[in-house]
Amino acid sequence: MHKTVDFFFDLGSPASYLAWTQLPGLCARQGATLRYQPMLLGGVFQATGNASPAMIPAKGRYMFTDLARFAERYGVPFGLPPGFPVNTLTLMRGLTGTRLRSPERFEALLAVLFNGLWVARRNLSDSTVLDETLSQAGFDPQAFHALAADGEVKAALKQATDQAVQRGVFGAPACFVGDAMFFGQDRLDFVEAALRQGADSMAAD
Repeated sequence: MHKTVDFFFDLGSPASYLAWTQLPGLCARQGATLRYQPMLLGGVFQATGNASPAMIPAKGRYMFTDLARFAERYGVPFGLPPGFPVNTLTLMRGLTGTRLRSPERFEALLAVLFNGLWVARRNLSDSTVLDETLSQAGFDPQAFHALAADGEVKAALKQATDQAVQRGVFGAPACFVGDAMFFGQDRLDFVEAALRQGADSMAAD
């Protein structure tokens, strides 16, 4: 069986951004396929009764310090956009729509949006800022907004979010190797170990 990592994420999750910077290389090392699974984190929180750590001041302060530590360890830029936490409903719908209608452009758009939020530190919940960011990267803002408003796309994101909850997801990021879930960008060593163990099992068979 071919090895895969299902990566459930929301663009507004800084931990999802950090995981995204590492997962392609991790999967390449282990000969695994990375499957992107966009979901709406707000919907997951509502369904599970969970909430962002940022809602608890002391926990939020620690989380941001810890994320900065990991960014330094990974050697990647990281900063919070103004207005954090960011409303990602339009972003996640447009991303989901691109995956459905123009899958060949999905990963490029994902990079534009993740980097726009966490590297350039732009408030992409502001439509003017979002449109400028998309245009600069060669994406059509009107087409993006049309996708975000499309009924089929809205339903697809809701279904993806429901499926994430059904698999046991309660926050972002969450990675699955087979049925095993690993929550958080600080558990990627366990993801890699699970892939390696799977490879050893297949070799033994």
